[in-house]
Amino acid sequence: MSAPEVVLYGRDGCCLCDEARAILERVRARRPFTLVERDIDADEGLLRAYLERIPVVAIDGVEAFEFFVDESEFERRLGDRPVGLPTTLRASDGSG
Repeated sequence: MSAPEVVLYGRDGCCLCDEARAILERVRARRPFTLVERDIDADEGLLRAYLERIPVVAIDGVEAFEFFVDESEFERRLGDRPVGLPTTLRASDGSG
């Protein structure tokens, strides 16, 4: 099984997004996963869907957190999965 994919929906200049990213990176140091950052300003559909909710964090396609990420709950939701190499992808054009 591959490492979980975690998507952080946010935008530049969002302090809550920066806080969420810091939590994700702390957990990723202990339990690697693929991190994809999606800039909602780069895609009209994402902007409409997430503007009033960011940051939003999805784990393997399922929304898990909005506004605030609980670090211990996030780690719990990653589950007991095999540990793989962490990667970070930045998708700013909405294409993923």
